Amino acid sequence: MEAMRANTIDVVGRMKEIAQVMKTPDDVLQSHGVNPENIEGTFSDMLDELQEHVESIDMANDLHSIGGLDPLLGYLKNSHAGIRAKAAEVVSTVVQNNPKSQQLVMESNGLEPLLTNFRSDPSTTARTKALGAISSLIRNNQSGLAAFRLGNGHAALKDALGSDDARLQRKALHLTQYLLNNKADRNVAAEIGLPNQLIHLASSDDSGVREAALGGLLELARDKTPAASNALPDQDKLKDVLKSRIEGISAMDADDLQAAREERQLVDSLWKECYGEPSSLREKGLVVLPGEDGPQQPPPDVAGKMFEPPLRAWAAPRPAPAEDSDSGSGKKDPPLLLGP
Repeated sequence: MEAMRANTIDVVGRMKEIAQVMKTPDDVLQSHGVNPENIEGTFSDMLDELQEHVESIDMANDLHSIGGLDPLLGYLKNSHAGIRAKAAEVVSTVVQNNPKSQQLVMESNGLEPLLTNFRSDPSTTARTKALGAISSLIRNNQSGLAAFRLGNGHAALKDALGSDDARLQRKALHLTQYLLNNKADRNVAAEIGLPNQLIHLASSDDSGVREAALGGLLELARDKTPAASNALPDQDKLKDVLKSRIEGISAMDADDLQAAREERQLVDSLWKECYGEPSSLREKGLVVLPGEDGPQQPPPDVAGKMFEPPLRAWAAPRPAPAEDSDSGSGKKDPPLLLGP
């Protein structure tokens, strides 16, 4: 017990040191030996360490009480794209599946810089990381969802779906699919033309983009309320896209068919939802291949995988570092921190 307490004190102490560095002006850091040319790499290493610590929910919640949350959010406005991206990644870890930290970030106005970076950061990586943090922040968080809507987040999603970066598109699609579970968000999506974008992206060359787009379309197709009658306005285009995917899947070899399991099930489910009959994939025996389990009900939750929280690895044993031939120790020196 004493050893565990000592280890916790060390982690908290280290987090306090990192928080102090994040609060320190650049000129003071330079006077302590931080090279301006290396500041991005140095701070990224420091944020890597902080991210490891806040994988523990307790440590994530302590970040605010030790004065580290506000400076972390301040790093979202850093002049270095790599630091903005890494700060967003740490924020995502802090709030993921963590209602208390979600509330603390909202109270610290953390959504605003994330939305700004998501909309307009010149770095695609920083945009993508900001979107990941937004996704973690607003999931199962009513105040976060309301602020996202007020901040015109749907329009930012539409812009991201039009990007030529597949990774950004995938993350935007996963958040879109999550939002489509809500009637109010479905209505906004229809108003700004998101369904037609989903239909277009269902023909993407990227398999992850296709699957996420098909998942979003399936959410829309399942809504049978009168108000949702125009949720999928371009039925002819949708049918053409699904026929094209059926042809593409039918022409796949065995390995590609295995890899396309989710897409096969999504295409068949969407066809049945829209047209009231199984797709020709089922007739060809391509929905469930020999040796596979039957399709899950409901079909694969593509968005759910996106939001699955990482393991909170604070209690997990870590492998010992490899020995360093020069020092005899594989331990990496921590980033430079200020002295007393």
